[in-house]
Amino acid sequence: MDCDDEVMVTVRISAAERALLRSLARDRGGDVSDVAVDGLLDVITALDGDAAARRLRRVLARPAPCAVTLWLPAPVADLLPLLGERISRTGGPAAGPASSALSAALRLWLGGDPAALAVALARLRCGRGAVRQDPGPAVRRAAHAA
Repeated sequence: MDCDDEVMVTVRISAAERALLRSLARDRGGDVSDVAVDGLLDVITALDGDAAARRLRRVLARPAPCAVTLWLPAPVADLLPLLGERISRTGGPAAGPASSALSAALRLWLGGDPAALAVALARLRCGRGAVRQDPGPAVRRAAHAA
């Protein structure tokens, strides 16, 4: 893949969110960037309207001491300024750089139930025609509980 096909973005998340992101990546056999992209695609469809933008703004207000560098496909990175604009339209100061919008969306997604996140990742991976892999312990636990 050429450099023009990917964009490097640094996001701010909490230590617990970083640990969960790494765990999900390890379970999927991928890297944190792949999981973050899948999570962003999963959550962004639910971010319609001012109520969702206010939830993102609340997420941005929480401390996030850990920096994580991600590589995003350019088309996904192109969505971030639009997401930042949506956040700023709900009032108050602007969300800041596009990486802040990504941080908020990623943190909102990582705030979900870890087993449900793993199931969503497995569903996204299978939907893209990925080779079926062992879904990982979180998915197996969720499937067994259902």
